[in-house]
Amino acid sequence: MQNLESIARKITGILFAQQSLASAGFIAAATLNSIVGKELSQNPSWAGVPTAVYLLAGAFSAFVWGYVYDAIGRRNGLTAGLSAGVLGSSVTFYAIAIHSFPVFLGGMILMGVANAAVQLGRFAAAEVNRPEHRGRAISNVVIGGTVGSVVGPFVAGPAGSLVGSWGIDELAGAYLVAAILFAIGALVVFLGLRPDPREIGKEVAEKFPETVSGTGGALSASKGQVRSVLEILRQPAALVAVVSMVLGQMVMVLVMVITSLHMRGHDHGLSDISLVVSSHTFGMFAFSIISGRLADRWGRGVVILIGSSTLVLACLAATISPDVLPLGVALFLLGLGWNFCFVGGSTLLADQLSPLERARTQGFNDLLVGLASALGSLESGFIFASLGYNMMAYVSAAVALIPLAVVAVWMTRRSTVPASAA
Repeated sequence: MQNLESIARKITGILFAQQSLASAGFIAAATLNSIVGKELSQNPSWAGVPTAVYLLAGAFSAFVWGYVYDAIGRRNGLTAGLSAGVLGSSVTFYAIAIHSFPVFLGGMILMGVANAAVQLGRFAAAEVNRPEHRGRAISNVVIGGTVGSVVGPFVAGPAGSLVGSWGIDELAGAYLVAAILFAIGALVVFLGLRPDPREIGKEVAEKFPETVSGTGGALSASKGQVRSVLEILRQPAALVAVVSMVLGQMVMVLVMVITSLHMRGHDHGLSDISLVVSSHTFGMFAFSIISGRLADRWGRGVVILIGSSTLVLACLAATISPDVLPLGVALFLLGLGWNFCFVGGSTLLADQLSPLERARTQGFNDLLVGLASALGSLESGFIFASLGYNMMAYVSAAVALIPLAVVAVWMTRRSTVPASAA
């Protein structure tokens, strides 16, 4: 098993590197998406549309990527996804240069497709590690986003100045940087992700057929019984995992997407906006090393419960003031709450699946996550335009209460189930 553990560490390291590069590119673009949407459409109500299109594209392609990953492997799938990101960010750069909103949306579609492929990488880390280390493995990949949280927002200003000297709108600079980062990430994956995690995952499953939560999914699959996605989601644990990720993502997107436009309306410059977004993304990723280990030690449900509670607090804190410091703290907490829901939910879902069930079920989960976050992004612009930022934050807090209640009920019922029944 020592050799498998060594390979798992290498694979997790490569996935961390590609996550770092990709997240920097995605976050650099996300910093400006709502501003570009408003500028190109000339309508503030459409500010959330680019991100909504991006998320919808990611949602519908996530399910497809699940099958692609099974067909061509995790390495080739990730490489193809990052290549789509290169093309998409190049198209968005061109769209801003020619001031075309429809072309910009076309580029956002490709970037959404790329992000869906990249996000599935966290499950590749889970499948090559033994069950009791899955939370740590997922968190070690997700923490790569810390690099993006630092690099992404702060490249917007310098990159904007560079392209501005070429006579192009400064907003295009971040998208050029994204294209470069995606290209480097594709090379890292293509050259370094060997052997393919799909094959190693099968070996790990043979050595550890049981799962942490004892669902027996791996044992069923080893006997040729591969469950449908609906059968899997009928399990309370799997349903809780999906609900926590779906609604956690929706809450995060509702507040995050429109905050830059909210700040722009209060005369904050790009540097202030970048600082707040950087604080948010730092909260999203930097504490992954903690959330993953807590998920392994305290249990998946406790981590999700902490995350849901933090999301409620963050949404309420966002209403305090439009100044940089209060918004920075609120957005940091928003990212932290999302991280605990995301890592805890991802680990809990991974516990329920056998090797033959993983890619398509995880892809379906990310389809739901993408649809929910796309809805949140689309609605954020309309709620903001009609009712204001504070009302949008209150709505988000109400949504965050749902996974909190669901997890609390599941944990209570599970604790009352007799050991023989479990």
